[in-house]
Amino acid sequence: MTNLRGRTVVITGASRGIGREIALACAREGANIVIAAKSDQPHPKLPGTIHSVAAEVEALGARALPVVLDVRDEAQVQQCMTTAAEHFGGIDVLINNAGAIRLQGVEKLPVNRYDLMYQVNPRAVMLCSQAALPWLKESTNPHILSLSPPLNLQPKWFAQYGPYTTTKYAMTMLTLGMAEEFRRYGIAVNALWPKTIIATAAIEFEVGGTQLMQQGRIPAIMADAAVEILRQPGTSLTGQALIDEDVLRQAGVTDFEHYRHTPGDKPLLPDLFLD
Repeated sequence: MTNLRGRTVVITGASRGIGREIALACAREGANIVIAAKSDQPHPKLPGTIHSVAAEVEALGARALPVVLDVRDEAQVQQCMTTAAEHFGGIDVLINNAGAIRLQGVEKLPVNRYDLMYQVNPRAVMLCSQAALPWLKESTNPHILSLSPPLNLQPKWFAQYGPYTTTKYAMTMLTLGMAEEFRRYGIAVNALWPKTIIATAAIEFEVGGTQLMQQGRIPAIMADAAVEILRQPGTSLTGQALIDEDVLRQAGVTDFEHYRHTPGDKPLLPDLFLD
């Protein structure tokens, strides 16, 4: 096991939700946090900006660098990684957290919405990983972690929202490829996905509303699992599509009740792509 103290962690989509929670969890471990997201100004419906998260990170005693980033923009991505590396002296971890979702089938989905999901999901994984690579290769314990699911080819996961499914699976396939390609550099590359739905804005506005959130867990479970993965030395853990609860159980966690969004005994709903 290694610790995160003094290591530099770049997190895309870090202004709210799971990305914000990973930023705070890594900050508690003493990491330097690069909060990279589009949210420079407050949103009327969604709380959090790169600046508010930076303030939260600094309140925990860690160093923060807020960076405006649209992961679709190649020049912005390159500049983000260069700025992060110059500011903190390198990059040790890349968290590909930014995501786009629309649960519609081919018949109804606007093509430009598919383009958005493709660009923000798999294309950004490749683009951000490629841009961070020169500095990751110089790190003593580099990691790339993308938020994407295990590959489950049962037809039901394609039937209603095949376009979204293909973009998320592509993230995982890139993860498997990079794990082998970058093994010679000592870079661990993994994917992480929640066992249950996570109460985030994506669930509230794109999937099922506040009622569905009550049958989910809070983003902290994903953040705690991410920290456990990043603590693993070298490539002792690489090329895996991991599940948050499994990671934490492996680390000795047995009580998951505090991760519930709404206390009680209502059954938790499995996330997409998990049977």
